[in-house]
Amino acid sequence: MNIRMLLVALCTGSLLTGCQWMTQETSPPAAPVTSCKGDIPKLADNVCLVDDWIAFGLASQRGDSEWRSTMLTRLNGDIAHLKLARATVLAWGDRDGWEQASELYKAEISSAPSRLQPLLQQWLNGLERRRDLAAKLAKSESRRQALGRERDELAEKLDALTAIEQSINSRHEQSP
Repeated sequence: MNIRMLLVALCTGSLLTGCQWMTQETSPPAAPVTSCKGDIPKLADNVCLVDDWIAFGLASQRGDSEWRSTMLTRLNGDIAHLKLARATVLAWGDRDGWEQASELYKAEISSAPSRLQPLLQQWLNGLERRRDLAAKLAKSESRRQALGRERDELAEKLDALTAIEQSINSRHEQSP
């Protein structure tokens, strides 16, 4: 009986191993990963599309003014991917370029592959929020300066009124 159980166990093990081997042999090979080279992302809808744009966005955030200047020179052109890349560089640069970045994003997002559009839209939304906050900050700063001037004018008037009051009080003290 022990031999019989041993044979059953061996047959079962062989069948399971065989099934596993057949499954491995018949399954299609994994798709090769396409690596995209280049520091300027394209709009070709391949496996590295979104990763390339994310990497470029991070480089734009981290880049200094020299990097931005070099990239903007390289990104000069009317091709959609160059305009979107230029928008990305401008979006993370000085406030002076934010409006142009917004216009470029708005004009070119629809030309991007559909799976890249949400990322570009998210970047545009973030840029618009920063533009809105910058405008609010400028308005707040302007209001703060106006209030400072008003405070200074009121302080001068108070000093003048204090001087008048002291003058009146000194006349009353001098009068018999």
